[in-house]
Order: sequence, then structure tokens, then C-alpha cells
Amino acid sequence: MPPHGRSSSTGAPASQLQRAWLQRGVLACLLWPLSLLYAALFAVRRWFYRLGWLKTERVPVPVIVVGNVIAGGAGKTPVVMAVVRHLQARGLQVGVISRGYGRRTGDCREVLDESDPQDVGDEPALIRHATGAPVFVARRRAEAAQALLARHPTTQVIVSDDGLQHLALGRDIEICVFDDRGIGNGWRLPAGPLREPWPRRCDLVLHSGERPAFGGGYTATRALAQDAVASDGKRVPLSTLTGKAVIALAAIARPEAFFEMLRARGLTLAETIALPDHFDFDGWQAPSGAGHLLLCTEKDAVKLWRKAPGALAVPLQFAPAPEFFAALDAKLSSLDGYQAA
Repeated sequence: MPPHGRSSSTGAPASQLQRAWLQRGVLACLLWPLSLLYAALFAVRRWFYRLGWLKTERVPVPVIVVGNVIAGGAGKTPVVMAVVRHLQARGLQVGVISRGYGRRTGDCREVLDESDPQDVGDEPALIRHATGAPVFVARRRAEAAQALLARHPTTQVIVSDDGLQHLALGRDIEICVFDDRGIGNGWRLPAGPLREPWPRRCDLVLHSGERPAFGGGYTATRALAQDAVASDGKRVPLSTLTGKAVIALAAIARPEAFFEMLRARGLTLAETIALPDHFDFDGWQAPSGAGHLLLCTEKDAVKLWRKAPGALAVPLQFAPAPEFFAALDAKLSSLDGYQAA
């Protein structure tokens, strides 16, 4: 057996494309003409909004959009949860809206504690579970925001999980999130990871990784929690798992990052299972390694526990720098009509 155990993956094509986005190699160059078409279509769409031919809807409370300009995930959901918890600690009533990427439904609905993640999306289900904030999902985020305010009229701030390019929703503060890839090769999709040009105007830039790829913006620390969590809420110290062979599973944008964090905590991974981001686990069978515990991310657990109730979720402790929150508070307080708690 290799030093870190056996690996399996069903997301290889996507991983190959993401690797190609890190440099201007042969594959990126072949795709570059298509990126010009993508850029032109994006520019026309943005121009239609500026001319008023496409409408931007606003809601009567401040809207904070947490998004990114690169494809493939950059750590938005931990940022959303950190922002929500910070605002809650200040005494504010906070709501969250999301498209609910990957869900099998298409309506506007509230995410409840008992909601099936396949109906509302794994990330909205995780945000609801982790923060207790009201969460609504809809294809049109403005519709989700209006439904949230109708159901929870005391809401003072709405945080949008993703939506930086969703120009149909008006916003007051934009937070752009980058991971260690930065802007990759600097090209637009599909030749590179950029959804839109960078630099672009935004209010706050936050680096979610450990080694920011470029200067400027704010940083954050990230580490695995001391305890894993069982489906019944029981906590299992990770220190008790050292020396035991475990199986690690991740269906996130960068599964290897989770695996490396487990290894850094001294865990022996007998097998690693990398699945596509937002994997729904339909028809998936749990590995049959005798006596091996199955570890997964919090995002995976909201769906995986229905298939493998014995799995343990390892939460990520994500903490933006205090200066980031100070800047966010200052921008929020400066908004016209904003009423603090």
C-alpha cells in the first residue's frame, strides 16, 4: 500500500481542466478563442444592465454578496458562515439567500432543519445547520430575498451565498473570495478560471487559503476542528483517531486540501475518495473496509449521513482576520438608512 493509502476519484476530467487553468499551456491556448466569445457575451449582458434593458431588483435591507470571479470554488461557503456568525454576534437579524446549486427542485423555498439537501442544495443546508439563520433558495435571488423578508420581516441584513455575477439582484457590499490559486493563468473561461476580468471593482477582497497568490485584501486562518461530529451530535476527538486507519471522503472543489489537513493532524488515511463537487450520493455505496472509520467534510455530511450514518464529519474552523470584520462593519454602518442593532 502507498504511504498514504489507496485513492479513488470520479472527478478527473474537471481536475485536469482546473490544472490547465493554472498556466497558459497547450490546452488553455486551444480554448483561448472560446474565451473571447465568453468575454464578449458577458460584456454585452453587463451593458444591458447598465442601459436598464435588463432590470436589477433591490430589497429594503442591506445585501452582502459573497462570491468569486474564478470557477471551481474558492471557499465562499465558509466565508458566508463566518460573516453570518459575526453579524449575529453583533445582535443583527441575518438571513441568507442562495441559488441552491445542484438541487433537484427549481422553486423558491425555505431551507428548514429537516429539509432534504437534494431539494435545497448541500451548501444552503449546511449554512442553515451551522448558523441557524433563515435561508431561502431560488433561481432568482431577488425572489429568494423577497420571500425571506416576507417570512422573516425583522431581518436586518441579507447575505447572498454566491451571486457576484447575478446582476439581477441589487447589492450594497461585495466580498470577493480567492483561494491559493489566485486568478490562475489570468484568462477567461474556458481557457482559464476567470468568470470576469480581474481586477474589478468590489468592496472587500478575502483570501481563504493559506498562501495568498497575490497581495492586497484580507487573510484568514483555517484549520480542522479538534473534534469530529457524528450524525447524532456526539463529538469524537481527532486525537483518538491517530494511529488508526481511516477512510477520508470529500465531494468539494478541492478534495486533496481536506485530505492533506487530515494528514497534517497525524491521521493515517487508508483510502481517500475524491468525488465531484456537490455529489448527490445517489446509488453510492459506502466503502467496505473492515473496521475503518469514514471521515468527511461538513458539507458532505448533510447528504452522506443518509447513506452512511456512521460517518464522522470534520468541521472546518475558518476565521477571517479581525481587520476584515472591522472593514465590513464600517462599510455596513456607512450605508444610507442602515439601522444597527
